[in-house]
Amino acid sequence: MDIKTIFGALLLCSSFFTGTQCEDVDPKDDDFSDLGLDIAPRRLPRQVKAMLFKETKPHIQDLTVKTTIITRYAFTAVSCTMVNRHSAATKGVFQFQLPASAFVSNFTMIIGGRVYPSEVKPKEKKVKQVKEGDRKPKTDEQGGQSESEMETFRVSASVPGKNRAVFLLTYEELLQRRLGKYEHVTSLRPLQLVSRLLVDVTIVDRSEITGLEVLPLRNGKNGNGNGAKAQDNPSPPVSTVIKQNKTYCKITFSPNIIQQARITTNGVLGDFIVRYDVEREMGIGDIQVLNGHFVHYFAPKDLPVVPKNVVFVIDTSASMVGTKMRQTKEALFTILKDLRPNDRFNFVSFSNRIKVWQPGQLVAVTPNNIRDAKKFIYMISPTGGTDINGAIQTGSSLLRNYLFSTGGHHNSVSLIIFLTDGRPTVGEVRSPSILSNTRSAVQEKFCVFTIGIGNDVDYRLLERMALENCGMTRRIHEESDASAMLKGFYDEIGTPLLSDVRVGYTEDLVQYVTQNLFTNYFNGSEIVIAGKLTNQSAESLHVQVTASSSDKSIVLETDVALRERELETRRQVEAAEAGPAAEAYVERAWGFLTVKEGLQDRVRSPGGQEREELTQRIANLSQTYGFLTPVTSLVLETPDAELQDADAANDSASAAAATNGTDPAEDPTAGTAEEKPQSLHRNPEQPVSSADKPVRKPVKKSITISKTSADGDPHFIVEFPLSKLTVCFNINGEPGQVLRLVSDHKNSGVTVNGKLIGAPAPAHSRKQQRTYFSTIAVVTERPQRAYIEITPRKVILDGKDRLVLPCDKTAAVESDGLGVAIAGGSNITVTVQGTIGFVILIHQYKNPAPFQRDHLGFYISNSKGLSKESHGLLGQFLYQEVGLMELPTNATTANTTATTIKVTATKVPTNATMTKIPKNTTATKTHSLTPTPDSSHALKIKDRTMAVVKKTRRIYSGAQTVDCWFVKNNAAKLIDGRYEDYVVTHLFDTGDGPNGTNSHQN
Repeated sequence: MDIKTIFGALLLCSSFFTGTQCEDVDPKDDDFSDLGLDIAPRRLPRQVKAMLFKETKPHIQDLTVKTTIITRYAFTAVSCTMVNRHSAATKGVFQFQLPASAFVSNFTMIIGGRVYPSEVKPKEKKVKQVKEGDRKPKTDEQGGQSESEMETFRVSASVPGKNRAVFLLTYEELLQRRLGKYEHVTSLRPLQLVSRLLVDVTIVDRSEITGLEVLPLRNGKNGNGNGAKAQDNPSPPVSTVIKQNKTYCKITFSPNIIQQARITTNGVLGDFIVRYDVEREMGIGDIQVLNGHFVHYFAPKDLPVVPKNVVFVIDTSASMVGTKMRQTKEALFTILKDLRPNDRFNFVSFSNRIKVWQPGQLVAVTPNNIRDAKKFIYMISPTGGTDINGAIQTGSSLLRNYLFSTGGHHNSVSLIIFLTDGRPTVGEVRSPSILSNTRSAVQEKFCVFTIGIGNDVDYRLLERMALENCGMTRRIHEESDASAMLKGFYDEIGTPLLSDVRVGYTEDLVQYVTQNLFTNYFNGSEIVIAGKLTNQSAESLHVQVTASSSDKSIVLETDVALRERELETRRQVEAAEAGPAAEAYVERAWGFLTVKEGLQDRVRSPGGQEREELTQRIANLSQTYGFLTPVTSLVLETPDAELQDADAANDSASAAAATNGTDPAEDPTAGTAEEKPQSLHRNPEQPVSSADKPVRKPVKKSITISKTSADGDPHFIVEFPLSKLTVCFNINGEPGQVLRLVSDHKNSGVTVNGKLIGAPAPAHSRKQQRTYFSTIAVVTERPQRAYIEITPRKVILDGKDRLVLPCDKTAAVESDGLGVAIAGGSNITVTVQGTIGFVILIHQYKNPAPFQRDHLGFYISNSKGLSKESHGLLGQFLYQEVGLMELPTNATTANTTATTIKVTATKVPTNATMTKIPKNTTATKTHSLTPTPDSSHALKIKDRTMAVVKKTRRIYSGAQTVDCWFVKNNAAKLIDGRYEDYVVTHLFDTGDGPNGTNSHQN
């Protein structure tokens, strides 16, 4: 045993177990062979061996937390492997803290080799009664909750003896910039020593990364990155490795079990914190574009400070006595020092009585006024009840009268900072009335920022008060350093740089834009806006920002080159190597922001029908992106797991696990996912609606369908049933474009569109990029409108009811003549009224090459119900006839009359268009034609003639080859018009609206 190991053992005995004797336990090294330790068991200190030997709960063999931050949007994947070393089944608990601002996006368990996925579903309505004294901090209703808080995701499950359990959790968040820094926090509290522990944080940004720092592990709630005192020269935790260049950095933290024990033996290591910023140029900010979406980051610098008019409204009721009052006074003393000469201020203290420091005015920042304010604060003595309504009315009256009488500074920012630790007990105590009175008093002339201290505060009241009056809210826990957090919160809002910020874009190029009007912009923060592009072929996007600074109005505008910016964004994503989800990070950032804003709107809504509609809209979008939000639940289909996420911990209407009382590892009758259909993750206690028919027998993977399809890059194949010919062509579209595949909206009511995703071309390829179908949308009108959205991972059926079905599970549902059948991991069949059928093949890669993307293939399996007026890139050929002209090698399609030509055709109905045979030619009727390599050919359809060459294509995932006649140049002359005519505005465009696209309908 070397000197370092001996020293480590002595240190553990003397430091970590001070006051106790080293127990007389002598486990053998072989006892730890199944723990997967990252060091040799013989090197473990005796006390660590004793702790591991005595463990009765499953041991965490591996805990890996990998985060990829792409331009401030963070994807985090947590993997936790537990091993049950005992013979009997033991309860294993997976518990992980994540930021309250994040959304869980996936959770999966693997127990005894069986996989148990979860599904996000709309939360069921439940009537519940909550005792006022029992309500705890919760995420429900908190779209704008203090992001400094952490929430706990918790799942427990029985781990069979001598077996393993793996818990996989992913979550996403948009990092917020505060005081000039982004902060990413990874909570490391496994509650035991871990054999292998790894934290991996990768940051990729378009701009240069600056000010990168990894802080010492933070424990407790005293630090939140907003005013908590940091060490002068903080050093990263032991075993931290940092690799960085201008726009990329990778940080790893991997303490072995001995290093963990030197930090703590209870497994509560603390928060691993990474802070950084990015270099910014003057102008409209940074815009990222990808797959038809954009995200805009705006954080100007080097601007003069706008003067502020601020009224501090401070709770001095009896409950503030002691530490809370002392820390509040300390913070206010510090804040007084930071007031600027051009600011105006006043103080209001309230309990059951309301006191104003300087009645009827806001005073200037002078040495005498600062001295007198300190005296007022010092003399505050907590007593009495809590008159929240009266205090807000008094503070609002001071600000309102000051602005009316003097006009204040022509470009000043006015705000109230309101602090309390309790609920209203004096005067008006009803929350709706207090909120209504506050809106009437504020009159949209200034903003209200609220702070709640302790565990008894009515946080929902404070949150609504802030959201309804353009402010923010912050919560300070009972045991936290209130002085530092109060000062930190003030620092965030104490330096306004701009007011009335408006961000506009070319009106007809964007839609579904998130909030783009902001009352104030504070130094060190950031404005983030996202939206969808309506025309992905547009060359540029005009962006204009208008705002007011301290002494002038500001107008910033520029044109953003969309294609160039998308290529930059795509290179950035590829550099991150974060997997398929990150490839859609701009779209997911838009979804994240839209859901967040929807939750805030829901908090502000008065209730009733408006609230119901908001809830449904948020739930639908949350389901689309798999976000666990206050209006959705995470349903885990597993025999004996208890699921409790952060919301569930405080809400009886939380996510519940579906159980059937049997252990999957011990139930020999339980089939695999492909052997028996899934229950669509429906909780057994939940009744099946009338629209949900029983699940049919699983769909067989061996299917017989037509060759008419769009698959691969995408390669289009058209089988002409009337002419017994097969024709193929490529469409070289742009990533993000939506192509019309089938259009029969006016007759059968069916429309099919496909969205393209981009990928780099393989090495030595002639193409610069490839495109594939990432999403297929089917819209039906009869008997009622329904939407089906299909991706390689899920199917969303939105009709009478909304269902989200995973593509890796075999299942089938049918309602009102519309059927969806999934053969797990293979294909999806959509049937409409029994006469129209489409098959969508799933192409997924376990270890994709850089040029590979998960994608879909679209096949028409039954077109009987489609009318003869069908159109689209594929639909226009269903009832069409085509002729093939075989030319000698020295002939051309332009000189056909002087050459003997053999034309292949088939007798067709009178309403079909017959290929005209030129004079002096010999016609031969046949039922098939095999392309021959020693001749040149031309194809004739309607009155158009085009050259073709022989090709061989693979279809049905490579299971079959087909000979076809290939038309070049994006099917020029084969299709009606140009391929661009088939680009539509969005996935569910049916061509019947004012902006619909269906210009080549026959």
